[in-house]
Amino acid sequence: MSAAPAPASLADWLEHLEQLHPLGQAGIELGLERVRQVKDLLQQSQHCPVITVGGTNGKGSTCAYLQNILLRAGYKVGCYTSPHLLRYNERVRLNGVPADDDLLCAAFARVEAARQASGVALTYFEFGTLAAWEVFAAAGVEVAILEVGLGGRLDAVNVYEPDVAVITSVALDHTAWLGDDRDSIGYEKAGIFRAGKPALCADPHPPQGLLQQAAALGADLRLLGRDFGFEKAAAGTAENRWQWRWWCRRPDGQVLRRPLAYPGLRGATQLFNASVALAALEALGDRLPVTMQAIRPGLIETELCGRFQVIPGKPSIVLDVGHNPQALAVLADNLGNMGFFNRTHAVLGMLSDKDIENALLPLRDKIDVWHLASLPGPRGTPAATLAEILAGLGVAGEVFCHDSPQQAMQAAREAAAESDRILAFGSFYTVAGALQVLGRTA
Repeated sequence: MSAAPAPASLADWLEHLEQLHPLGQAGIELGLERVRQVKDLLQQSQHCPVITVGGTNGKGSTCAYLQNILLRAGYKVGCYTSPHLLRYNERVRLNGVPADDDLLCAAFARVEAARQASGVALTYFEFGTLAAWEVFAAAGVEVAILEVGLGGRLDAVNVYEPDVAVITSVALDHTAWLGDDRDSIGYEKAGIFRAGKPALCADPHPPQGLLQQAAALGADLRLLGRDFGFEKAAAGTAENRWQWRWWCRRPDGQVLRRPLAYPGLRGATQLFNASVALAALEALGDRLPVTMQAIRPGLIETELCGRFQVIPGKPSIVLDVGHNPQALAVLADNLGNMGFFNRTHAVLGMLSDKDIENALLPLRDKIDVWHLASLPGPRGTPAATLAEILAGLGVAGEVFCHDSPQQAMQAAREAAAESDRILAFGSFYTVAGALQVLGRTA
C-alpha cells in the first residue's frame, strides 16, 4: 500500500495535525519525552539567545514588548505565541510579520518526517512548537522569544534552553492540569527556570511554590519590587514630563533608572509586563544590547490585538481575550477608567474548563446587555449555560443567547446606540468572531 500523499496546503497541514493525536486540536497531554524524541531526530540546536515567557496573564503583552524593542534595536527576531485569533500564521512571526504559508508547510514537512521516524503521536501544540523552531533556524534569527502554552515544566516550549526565563503572573487557571492553588501552579510555571540563569517574576506576590522551585533549581531569581520595578510620577510634580520610571538593580548593587512614556498597550497591568520585559533585556546584558533609542519607541508603538484593544468610533468597541478571574478583574478596572457610556453591551463566549462564575463576578454590575455566544468544540460552553451562571450571580441586565460569537457580535452592533459601548471578551474564539464581523484582521 502506498503512503498517503503529503498535505498540499497550510489548511491541509493543520487538518492533518488535528488528526495526529487522539485528543485532537484541543487536546492537552503534558510531557516532554515525545517532543524531545522528535527534536533530537530533527537535530535541532540552539543558535541564538532564547527568552522563554510563561505566566497566567500578560504573556502575550510581554512577548510583544520584547519583540518590538529588539526589532527597533536591529535584531532579526523570531517570536512564537499561542493561540491565534484568525490565522495560524500569527503564532510564528519573523521580524514581527506572520510566517508565510510556504515556510510553515516546509517546516511541518520536516517535523512530520521526524515524527514518523520516531513513531510518536504529537499534539497539535507540540507539533507546532517544533515547526516554529524549524522556521526560526532556517531564517537565522538572532533571538527567539517563546511563549509557554500551558504551565511551564511539562510544556513543549520547555525542551528549549532559555537564556532568560520570565513569569509574568500566577493565578488560578487550567487547574485540572496545574493544580488548584497558586503554590502548585507557581511550581509548574517555575519549571522553565534554569540553574544559574536569570529567572524573572513580575507577580507582586509570588507564591511559595514558585520561590521553592526556583531555589531547588538554583535559578538566579529576580523579583518585582526587589530587583526591578516601576514608579509612577505624582500628578502635578516636575517629574510628570515622564509618566513612569523603570528601575533595575544591577549585580554591582547600583540601581539603573529610566524615565519613560506609557507603553502602547492599554491596561492597569501593562507596567508590570513592560517592566519585566525590560528587566529580561537588561539580564541578557552584552549578548543583546539595546539602547533607549530602541526601548522608547519599542514600548510606545507596541500593539496587540485583543488585549484591551479599543476600537474608536460610535459605538466604542473593546476587545479582550481575558478569561480567568485575575484577567477579568483587571478588565473591570480598565472599563471603569474609560469615561462615560450610556450602556455597555457585552459579547461573551467562554470555554467550559474556566472558572466562569468567579471570572464574571467583577463584571456583574458593569454590563447592561449580555449577548451570550455558544463556542464550538468539546470545550465550548453553550450560551444557555452562561445564562444560567449569570442568573446565579444575580445579573439584572438583559440576556440574549446566540449560536456563535459572530451572531452575538452582529446583534450587539444592531442594538447599540452611538453613545454606547460594546465589549467582546472571554475567549480568543469570541474576539476572533468579533473581528470577523468588524471586517478586521488580527
